Amino acid sequence: MRETSQETSQEISTTDVTLPSIPASLQSLLDSDGARHFKRRRHLIDVEALSPSEIEAIVETARSLKTLMMQGQLPLRALSGKSVATLFYENSTRTRSSFELAAANLDAHVLNLDINSSSVVKGETIDDTARTISAMGVSALIQRHAQSGSPERLNEIAPPTISIINAGDGWRGHPTQALLDYMTMIEICKSVEGRKIVIVGDIKHSRVARSNISLLKKFGADIHVCGPPPLVPYGIESLGVRSHYELCNAVEGADFIMALRLQKERQKQGLIPSTADYAHLYRVDHACLRMAGSGVRILHPGPINRGIEITGALADDPALSLITTQVTNGIAVRMAVLLILLRNGD
Repeated sequence: MRETSQETSQEISTTDVTLPSIPASLQSLLDSDGARHFKRRRHLIDVEALSPSEIEAIVETARSLKTLMMQGQLPLRALSGKSVATLFYENSTRTRSSFELAAANLDAHVLNLDINSSSVVKGETIDDTARTISAMGVSALIQRHAQSGSPERLNEIAPPTISIINAGDGWRGHPTQALLDYMTMIEICKSVEGRKIVIVGDIKHSRVARSNISLLKKFGADIHVCGPPPLVPYGIESLGVRSHYELCNAVEGADFIMALRLQKERQKQGLIPSTADYAHLYRVDHACLRMAGSGVRILHPGPINRGIEITGALADDPALSLITTQVTNGIAVRMAVLLILLRNGD
């Protein structure tokens, strides 16, 4: 009996010891000026506020974490003892699960609030829900909400010790999506300066498009948007982009094409005649890529409506599609955001 007890104790001790802490190479990235500035910001609400050095620090940290992930060196004992809460008022598969995996990979505990079975359905306000979760001692609140500006409201309510991370608010922003898209692009071309990037689809209602435009303009990208006239905002050129209504003209010479998910509720609002008409004019496929650059690559934030905004054959083409890479990079980017904001130290 005594020997069994000792063996069990040794096994537990060995398990604790073998959980690695932050490697020196990663620590040097966390000590960079960009990472320190981002940590002092305490929140990730919109990419518009981030400086290029902060963005680069997040992405370089994510690339280092991705290497550790690919080498099977996770989880890290980096955020042990810390808890993060997810508040998703809209359905999400990719973003929510990747935040949960990111936290687990850093040894943080995740409090996942199921809105459909919570007090929210009984009439509890966002203020009350936020105060309740904050009182549980979490280090970060990760929120997705249909209302633009909701992260700022959350910031007003939550104690100053809690980091607010925006996982998508209304039509306005989706900062971690833009960060992972940027990371995916520079893995291919090292720099987006002067690169033609075309965003195709429902630009008007897309937080992904807005955040990508904001981030990519900071690095000198040549950004074009394309979609049906009712889905391209009037005056979008003021953001420093060019707009198109014909797909073939838009993708000419493109280095990257990002197809956005067509939100089917737009058809119900009469903004497009039908999904079939949309697919005929704006679906990205192998044929339309003949006008693009020879090294063109395809992105999509997901989930995909196959055959509508992109063909299944193109989405699954390993020589052209970066969609699965975006999923992997999403975990790495969200790990980087959590690690920089929540790590101990200055």
